[in-house]
Amino acid sequence: MMHEPSSSTSANLITITANSTSTAAATEVEVEAKKPRLQPWLIVGLGNPGKLYIGTRHNVGFELVDAIAEAEGISMSSVSFKSTFGKGFVGNAPVLLAKPQTYMNASGASVEAIVSYYNIPSKQVLVIYDDLDLPFAKLRLLPKGGHGGHNGMRSVIKHLNGSRDFPRLRIGIGRPPGNMSTINFVLSRFNKQENEELDFAFQNGLEAVRILLSEGFDKSATFVNSTKSLERLG
Repeated sequence: MMHEPSSSTSANLITITANSTSTAAATEVEVEAKKPRLQPWLIVGLGNPGKLYIGTRHNVGFELVDAIAEAEGISMSSVSFKSTFGKGFVGNAPVLLAKPQTYMNASGASVEAIVSYYNIPSKQVLVIYDDLDLPFAKLRLLPKGGHGGHNGMRSVIKHLNGSRDFPRLRIGIGRPPGNMSTINFVLSRFNKQENEELDFAFQNGLEAVRILLSEGFDKSATFVNSTKSLERLG
């Protein structure tokens, strides 16, 4: 014959269960607290602010950051550190996205402010910018280097205390045709075919960033530097 547990026994069982649950919860909180916090990556696109410069060759860094933000669901609606700014994740990696609003030649002031505030190591600062010396829509990922005559990069290096030891993703915009000046060329816009090639390059750039943050620089560089442009695929 089975006996129902007394009220005092039931109370003891409830107490033990509650204590076990609270102990388990406390342990989970303790384990979570001991996990090292992932340092965010800073991904900076260089360009010039304002409607006058939208869609120009000099602003492809801005455009790729916008493409990353859209693909990863990161809002870029706030303005902080002299930048259009967003926080979010690419995969499991925390990221800060920035488009300095200082004009190209003073981009470093914004980058310096973000790096200083969040204490970001230089190896986790990725700068994306246009490059005259690369064929159009060609991407190149490098672990470090100089400014190559690019005034935005010149400013970034200056404001990072002269350090060149940060990765950069260069987007080829080609050379000016004929006697066209460099200034007029970088501030010119793309034609329809160029925009299609650039969209393809941006998809590769997005994938490169995802690989960089999840699998490391070497695998991302291998992907980027072996990827063909849309024109070459055609």
